[in-house]
Amino acid sequence: MNCSKSLLPLILTGLLFLPSTLRAEAPPATKLADKKAETPSSQAPPAKEDYYELYKILADSVDQVDRNYVKEVDRRELIEAAIRGMMTKLDPYSTYISPDEISQFRTSVDNEFGGIGIHVSIDDGDLKVLSPIYGTPAYKAGIQSGDRIVEINGKSTDGIDPDEAVRWMKGADGSNVTLTVIHSGQKKQEKYTLTRERVHVETVLGDRRKSDDTWDFFFDSDAKIGYIRITSFSQDTAKELRAALSNLKSHGVRGLVMDLRFNPGGLLRSAIEVSNLFISHGRIVSTKGRNSPERAWDAHTEGAFEGFPMVVLVNHYSASASEIVSACLQDHKRAAVMGERTWGKGSVQNIIDLENGRSALKLTTAAYQRPSGKNIHRFPDSKATDEWGVMPDLGFELALNDRETRDLLSNRRSRDIIPVHSLGDKPSAATPASHPSEPKQSHALPKTLLNGNEATLVADATAKTEGVGKAVKDKPPTGSETGTKGTAKVSGDSATAIKKPFVDRQLEMAVRYLKEKAGKQ
Repeated sequence: MNCSKSLLPLILTGLLFLPSTLRAEAPPATKLADKKAETPSSQAPPAKEDYYELYKILADSVDQVDRNYVKEVDRRELIEAAIRGMMTKLDPYSTYISPDEISQFRTSVDNEFGGIGIHVSIDDGDLKVLSPIYGTPAYKAGIQSGDRIVEINGKSTDGIDPDEAVRWMKGADGSNVTLTVIHSGQKKQEKYTLTRERVHVETVLGDRRKSDDTWDFFFDSDAKIGYIRITSFSQDTAKELRAALSNLKSHGVRGLVMDLRFNPGGLLRSAIEVSNLFISHGRIVSTKGRNSPERAWDAHTEGAFEGFPMVVLVNHYSASASEIVSACLQDHKRAAVMGERTWGKGSVQNIIDLENGRSALKLTTAAYQRPSGKNIHRFPDSKATDEWGVMPDLGFELALNDRETRDLLSNRRSRDIIPVHSLGDKPSAATPASHPSEPKQSHALPKTLLNGNEATLVADATAKTEGVGKAVKDKPPTGSETGTKGTAKVSGDSATAIKKPFVDRQLEMAVRYLKEKAGKQ
């Protein structure tokens, strides 16, 4: 039997039954019953014979490559390549997620994983700790920024790739992993046996860390101006944000800066929940697709944080869920939007499980519309004069130059790092296996700067949060893409060249505006 004939029913079955596995990502929507369902296309659908002939071309092509290519090829690789090729014809956000990638993808969405909780990178060929994550096994054990990891479970890390190091450190909750570490400024090795647990990556950050390493959400405690930075919209973002807002409110907050710069988006559900924390009524967002009903989400009255002025800071790398939140608060006049025009990513992707969840399609199925009904999405042929993205309020557009943008990233990155303590200052969940009686010493941070470029302002994906996925170029940068291979070092003359402290002009404008508003209350 010709192989193409046997492949054809499989291809037909796989393609025709995909819609049955659609998974919802948002809370129940308000149905727009006043609008009739629109016909997906004015063009009559092709006859079944046409579909069959087209699928037959695909099956025949796979069969010819499989049987006649000069070298033996893996059939699954052929099929996956065909799927990826099909997805690239759609848009930059639709993609195929293979079985090898599905675990990292789900981790990046949930912002949780089983591990010990550290950010790692390669520095001069060494595997180094960028920062422990607050409250995790690594943090409690005393692993510090700048520590060099020389062994993982007895295996040398010489020449290791960060992705491989992450795989070695990840594991089932309750299992152990042993790290051999050389603290910065020391020569002796110390072994730490850590018990893995569910690690949560925080998405709601403040301006600076307090002495206990928790976030200070006041930018100016005297003027009662709060500052909250959201790095992405995950399933727990609204809960984290509510806690931060409750803290600010209990201390008499009089104005709030919500920083969404460099926030690439996340879950639609999370964007809706965050918006609902600030408005008590009215439309939050609606979606409309070719083959899906129009849906809308409205605010509920209970629990909104109102009664103080707000500024939402955005830039060109604020996208998707960031644009939903900023557009909603702008349209309802709940906040002034300042900074730069946003990315213009106003499309909805649904996750369609394949192979009973072993792989998946991330497929664009609809587009967002802001409460005013205006468009957010920037199409490939869109011009600067067209309607897309979120524009700052009139008089509050302030673009940073390339140098300022790089300095902003570097400055914020340094604030995210948990500062180095004397090892005796923190409670320890794991005791070093060697030299337990030696005096503890403070350790200096490695002097590194974040590298970036105008096109993407993201890393080469060599700095990793343990368990978080790779950087994706030519898309808005994600919160986990914050390091580079061969980062520039600041030492000697280059250190003294940086004389002026960094000034965030966009944040300065926002704080000045809020102080004026608070003074009139």
